[in-house]
Amino acid sequence: MDPLNNSTAQNIHGGSNMVGNEKCQLYLLFHEETKLGNGLQGFLYFVALAYCFIGLSAITARFFRSMENVVKHTRRVEEIDPCTNTKIVKHIKVWNYTIADITLLAFGTSFPQISLATIDAIRNLGNLYAGGLGPGTLVGSAAFDLFPIHAVCVVVPKAGELKKISDIGVWLIELFWSFWAYIWLYITLEVWTPNVITLWEASLTVLQFGLLLLHAYAQDKRWPYLSLPLSRSERPDDWVPAETASYKDKNTAPYKYSEILEDEYGNGSIVDIFSVHDGNRDYEYQNLPDNDVAESSDQTRDEVPEGDDLLSIWKQQFIDAFMLESPESRKLNNTCLRVAKAFWQLLLAPWRILFAFVPPYQIAHGWIAFICSLIFISGIAYIVTKLTDLISCVTGINAYVIAFTALAAGTSWPDLVASKIAAERQITADSAIANITCSNSVNIYIGIGVPWLIDTLYNFFAYNKPLKIENAAGLSFSLLVFFATSVGCIGVLVFRRLTLGAELGGPKVWAWVTCVYFMLLWLIFVVLSSLRVSGFI
Repeated sequence: MDPLNNSTAQNIHGGSNMVGNEKCQLYLLFHEETKLGNGLQGFLYFVALAYCFIGLSAITARFFRSMENVVKHTRRVEEIDPCTNTKIVKHIKVWNYTIADITLLAFGTSFPQISLATIDAIRNLGNLYAGGLGPGTLVGSAAFDLFPIHAVCVVVPKAGELKKISDIGVWLIELFWSFWAYIWLYITLEVWTPNVITLWEASLTVLQFGLLLLHAYAQDKRWPYLSLPLSRSERPDDWVPAETASYKDKNTAPYKYSEILEDEYGNGSIVDIFSVHDGNRDYEYQNLPDNDVAESSDQTRDEVPEGDDLLSIWKQQFIDAFMLESPESRKLNNTCLRVAKAFWQLLLAPWRILFAFVPPYQIAHGWIAFICSLIFISGIAYIVTKLTDLISCVTGINAYVIAFTALAAGTSWPDLVASKIAAERQITADSAIANITCSNSVNIYIGIGVPWLIDTLYNFFAYNKPLKIENAAGLSFSLLVFFATSVGCIGVLVFRRLTLGAELGGPKVWAWVTCVYFMLLWLIFVVLSSLRVSGFI
């Protein structure tokens, strides 16, 4: 029998935490855990929660590699040039740039929050009240995405370097749907059917994600009547400049398919998730024999191993998992730095050994590794929900407060890594900022919409009753605070565009001033939301 049964977890989410002299009887693995003091239990569970977040970072790196292979997939198209009557062979990318950003990238970086919310919904099936853990994490994640991640992205470019959004039209579309997502959430909670979610409301929430995709694609293709009449700066052929991409050289690794890679600064295991945008041009070959076309096209795409080579790659994954130092790390003169890097690799080793079972991302254009990575992320998210219940029980901290602070920050770490890499290594600010706005939209339309749809469908057929929202007042207050502070955040980005000519970078003094301002907005959101949930305001 699960030691964390649904009824007990429901009491925790409802705010009936065991405080004072009452002993928490919940445990994670062994009943003997309850014999420890609440303070020691809480400390151990917080450490376990942090270690789960480390695991999320490790599996996210593998997930990004698989996603890169998925997006780089091309299809062969043959055409006849009407002028020269010669055959033209093109290799066209299957994925559109904008759609890939909104679906694979934003969905993938938000999947820890989405899976956590979905698991919370599934374990609450049969209750007329929806759990607050998932929505709390997603709203907190939106605040973490908008404020701390923007704060990091503003300061990471080199001193004086300016990076602006090239396609301002697509960003405005994504920003509109991001803001509307939270307005819509407030309408469903407080205006349309207060404190209740109906099947139609849940269905419309999920449907709006499809409308976001359609609208963004229409803007990218400049469809008449559906797109904004805004010009687009020319997209660079190489989104990652060659001088900053030396870490891609696989010759520095002990094996050409090894994942132990390092850049010129000695940073290991860096995955450039935005290299999927390198060279958005279609590859074209005119009047060439088929063999020459095949040979030329192979030069434009990554080498795809087959047969025994795939087994060698999979074997190499396990070898890499046991390696504490790469050849480049051994060249470091700083002993303390080497020891610190080795300790970090030792800490990661259990996760890396586990994730080495994920099939190589070179198989099936990365789809198998993509799906397996999502399964592992869901498993970690399940453990996180259990640990949250335990922490809430032994410490008396409201689970909603834990959700929009610790859980939101921990599960949003992939978003932070993704946007930071883009802000550092891309020529424009499109993907760094688009990842933030798209992730916030995905959080609502998918992260909250799908769990609500699961619960409302179950309640509709089982009880013919709508779904009641737990702690709807606290969630609505957090939405209002988030909306007010987000206006201040976007206003500063617009001001920087008008004065400096770019959203990211610029003079270091002003970049750091902007960074501190964004962090203050996040603190305002966290403090006010915590006080509201705790009943002080």
